[in-house]
Amino acid sequence: MQPNGHLAIIGATASGKSALAMEVARRRPGTELVSMDSMALYRGMDIGTAAPTAAERAEVPTHLLDLVDPDEDYSVSMFQEAARSALGDVIDRGCRAVLVGGTGLHVRAVVDDLEIPGQWADVRADLDDEPDTTALHARLVELDPLAAGRMEPTNRRRVVRALEVSIGSGRPFSSFGPGLEAYPPSPFTQVGLRVDRDVLDRRIAERYRLQLDEGFLDEVRWLADLPGGPSRSAAQALGYRELLAHLRGECTLDKAVEDAVGATRQFARRQERWFRRDPRIEWFDVADDPLLVLDEVLERFDDAGSGR
Repeated sequence: MQPNGHLAIIGATASGKSALAMEVARRRPGTELVSMDSMALYRGMDIGTAAPTAAERAEVPTHLLDLVDPDEDYSVSMFQEAARSALGDVIDRGCRAVLVGGTGLHVRAVVDDLEIPGQWADVRADLDDEPDTTALHARLVELDPLAAGRMEPTNRRRVVRALEVSIGSGRPFSSFGPGLEAYPPSPFTQVGLRVDRDVLDRRIAERYRLQLDEGFLDEVRWLADLPGGPSRSAAQALGYRELLAHLRGECTLDKAVEDAVGATRQFARRQERWFRRDPRIEWFDVADDPLLVLDEVLERFDDAGSGR
């Protein structure tokens, strides 16, 4: 399946990319949206993920929302396969897609069609039993020196993942494509929204206040009451994690919101750093209104559709 003039709008959380993507779809009939949010794919987690409303979904078809229940884990490879299917359906209908979201790995999995290794839970459990990350890295040097040279010996998440794949698959982790450090030509046109940090910080705090008014705490309470509770990945969603701590009696609501705002601001910084490394993204500076760059983004979308 080859993209057919699709566009990806990326940026940090609260940058206004969803509003811009919705307006692009309104201005270009036959456009459908594909969410690149790793948490909006869980059913019932709509308020905290700022998912499109029912009215917006009725107006513009939006894919990769409400895929699984929040007590299930959902891997990047599963997401990638769902995205391939959704984009194939969009093309079959003679339509075009706008990818929108800020989960960096999920965006890369789709726009670069990454070869994503599987998961080996038993191998991972054995590795987790070793507390010394540098010792794990030394083991990785023996199994896959190329992968080991691409990461800090103290970066436990990356070291463990590389070892899990190398041991579980029986082939070096580095053999699974060029990796995230490479930015090959992509058939997707990518644009990014860049917002002043002070403005972004204010938006993040304001959004949490609005979400609480809309019933965010009740949504988290419902999540906590699920038999067995939320899955490990769903429970780590920003805002949900902090409000779950409040419901467990670990902090006040005000402290939970304060922690959520702080964690989300830090996450936005990490998103900026992640996307800034990609030289293929064309950046647009926006102030308070992302629609101020609508005409320029529409021009890029039109160019993508014409093959220019």
